[in-house]
Amino acid sequence: MLQAVFHAWERRLADAATDRVVRSFDWGLDWIPGNGHRPHATPAEAIGEWVSHVMADTDAFFTPAPTTDYTLTASPDGDLLTFPSAMTTPHAANNTVYARFFPARVRDGLNASRAAVLVLPQWNSGAGGHVGLSRLLAWNGLSALRLSLPYHDQRMPPELHRADYIVSANVARTVQVCRQAVVDARRAIAWLAMQGYDRIGILGTSLGSCLALLTTAHEPLIRAQALNHISPYFADVVWRGISTRHVREGMDGHIELDLLRSLWRPISPRCYLERVRNRRTLLVYARYDLTFPVDLSEDLVAAFREQGLPHEVAVLRCGHYSTGKTPFKFVDGWILTRFLKRALSRSG
Repeated sequence: MLQAVFHAWERRLADAATDRVVRSFDWGLDWIPGNGHRPHATPAEAIGEWVSHVMADTDAFFTPAPTTDYTLTASPDGDLLTFPSAMTTPHAANNTVYARFFPARVRDGLNASRAAVLVLPQWNSGAGGHVGLSRLLAWNGLSALRLSLPYHDQRMPPELHRADYIVSANVARTVQVCRQAVVDARRAIAWLAMQGYDRIGILGTSLGSCLALLTTAHEPLIRAQALNHISPYFADVVWRGISTRHVREGMDGHIELDLLRSLWRPISPRCYLERVRNRRTLLVYARYDLTFPVDLSEDLVAAFREQGLPHEVAVLRCGHYSTGKTPFKFVDGWILTRFLKRALSRSG
């Protein structure tokens, strides 16, 4: 009975967005190098060969060139940090990264903590998304840097009103824009390190959770990760989730799930679990989730357990969208903050 109630609520919340657009399927060959694959290869073969090359050295794929071109502008509602993206896309607006910085609250005259958290919000989050959570982290002694994902809010080109270019029916573009999110996150972490933070964590929600694990897998400065809504495979969420039905509709008849899962290996958490063995990990999922189907979340938890990877698990008694509603958002925020505060403590 409770499941039926939450599922009905999740569908109503999902259907509240009436601006989803079904975009045409595209292999996205213009988003990958034009050489390096066999002449006369089909689009699927060309992308498959590129993916194999990527997977042979994911450090090269996800490591940005260093930069010192950071600008921090004071603001009463989270200082604004800007810096150039490590990856240049065809859309100029998307090539500057924006982040809001919330320094840890200093109490009783004590020195500020040297612990900080990079916060990656969910897909289609507005500029205010996860600001409340960032403030909660700062109030608990953890400085928070809230990153705007590629093609979101200030990074969105004029032709978009949703962040359709980071998750879409364009196969190679989806990989490359998620890669951009990871290299941007690593530049943000480099800035935190430049400020003297030596205990750094990452928190990601939904799409941000996937990107957070990819970042942790390739960024040695990250000590702990809190993953809020989880799945082992990027493709399966898009294929089955209620939030991505319009993306799936654009793919129908053009590609099958098995092939899509293979081509999206570079952005699938399951491929990188051994690389997070020495990090503190919190896995959070919602019992009545229809966006990240529960069996996928449980599969990732099982993979952590089977590989003997240190982790903690929290199960929310709500759904995906309802996680953002009262009282569940407060429960979720408390779980995430408590874990990161403990994991980034001097003795953690």
